[in-house]
Amino acid sequence: MTAPLIGVSVSRRTGWRVFPIMALNVRCVGGRAVRTDSVRTLDLDTVDGVIIGGGDDVGPELYGGKIGISARLDPARDRLELDLAKRALSENIPVLGICRGAQMLNVALGGSLDQDVWSTFASARKITTVLPRREVCLENETRLEQLCGDAPMQVNALHSQAIDRLGDGLRVAARDTHGMIQAVERVRDPFAIGVQWHPEYLIYAHRQRAIFRALVDAARAYAQERQQV
Repeated sequence: MTAPLIGVSVSRRTGWRVFPIMALNVRCVGGRAVRTDSVRTLDLDTVDGVIIGGGDDVGPELYGGKIGISARLDPARDRLELDLAKRALSENIPVLGICRGAQMLNVALGGSLDQDVWSTFASARKITTVLPRREVCLENETRLEQLCGDAPMQVNALHSQAIDRLGDGLRVAARDTHGMIQAVERVRDPFAIGVQWHPEYLIYAHRQRAIFRALVDAARAYAQERQQV
């Protein structure tokens, strides 16, 4: 069958350099990617899966946070991705959230964010790099553990916010060594995982490719089911 089509949501400001990396990751595991942002609309009926990418902070008004703490906001992107997340989750479209995208999945399900994690986790050394410099531990009996194995993973970190109160139907899939939530996932099918790190920059690591492969496999199954209806 045709390679499943994955809609990739990126920042209008930085999408020119982020989308090609995302598309390469998707292509390496058998999928195709199409870009969407606040000026490029995406018809969810035409895609088989969704990636909500990283970048700008999620607007605090979406979850009852404090206005003024976030350093970089994009309300138009917030509206786009909140709708994408809610529709993907409600219509059973496989979805992967990356950094901001993981946070948006949580917010779409009624959860909240910690707007200043480096104050909350003061003992954690702040890391801002695409290199794998932070260790995360996967929770037992989670989908993410099934995909990536149970050994600790070295990941990158570019975030200043993180998930606080979990959204409905989500569970923690990974934490770092300081207890900060680093991944969440839906407790039931279909596929919905959010990771706080950026696996797209770790394309050389087979455990990170496994996350993209799982999304594309789920998207392929979704496409086949849709064709049978």
